[in-house]
Amino acid sequence: MRRTSLVVLLGLFTAIAVPSVSVLAQQSPSTADPFHRTFDQLLDLNVRDGMVYYRALESQRGRLDQYVASLNVPAETYAGWSRPQQMAFWVNAYNALVLRTVVSHYPIRGKSAEYPAGSIRLIPGAFEKTKHRVAGRSLTLDEIEKTVLPEFKEPRLFLALGRGAVGSGRLRSEAFSADRLPQQLDAVAADFMTHEQLIKIDRGAGTISLTPILSWREAEFTAAYDPGATGTFAPRSSIERAVVAFITPRLLPLEKEFIQKNAFRVAFHAFDWRLNDLTGGRID
Repeated sequence: MRRTSLVVLLGLFTAIAVPSVSVLAQQSPSTADPFHRTFDQLLDLNVRDGMVYYRALESQRGRLDQYVASLNVPAETYAGWSRPQQMAFWVNAYNALVLRTVVSHYPIRGKSAEYPAGSIRLIPGAFEKTKHRVAGRSLTLDEIEKTVLPEFKEPRLFLALGRGAVGSGRLRSEAFSADRLPQQLDAVAADFMTHEQLIKIDRGAGTISLTPILSWREAEFTAAYDPGATGTFAPRSSIERAVVAFITPRLLPLEKEFIQKNAFRVAFHAFDWRLNDLTGGRID
């Protein structure tokens, strides 16, 4: 009888001490804009160092769907928001839609000679064909990146897009918010320098290897960062000058010395389309 009572008490203690994911989500504090709070909680629970627990997120599909549905605000409502509100909205929308796209097909099947197993690229039309209702518009993920985000003339936004791939900038464990957007974008730019999928500076080989995201969005990066054909880097291409201007404030002293010698070669490495899935363990 005493042993039975002890087992019952232990069971009750475990149930109280280890709350379910849904309870954690409800109790998790969030400083995000109330509009994006649900997404902020989902990211906080399921994203670690840019990688996603897709299996766990799949079990929370209802909350993700609810947030995605809320993105289709009336066009008039969206038009009344501030520029920072609009920028935070579109980055969050893109990242949420990518996560739902992956979860809807998880685990991702199929084979391709061009893309690795499990890649989001194996989902037909994921970026270029599937339409989503956002802010009263019907848009693909590519249309959000190529036609909506360029309007803001803020290239760091493109580094904040998760894209469901290891080669992207690290997906943050929090939603973007208008009141903290400058600090969040500064963090995105700082993170760029620590992520080998985005930049590799090899002083021994005299090379700078860059993510192709910069070449995909060359117009936006050069418009924002290219100082023009003047000074030490005048002979360089506009995108190379833009890269130098973008990374120089965050370089280590030896890296700055290397850049100032202006003897480096710039290359864009292949984008890593492996799924940023942490469910089966960390991807190196």
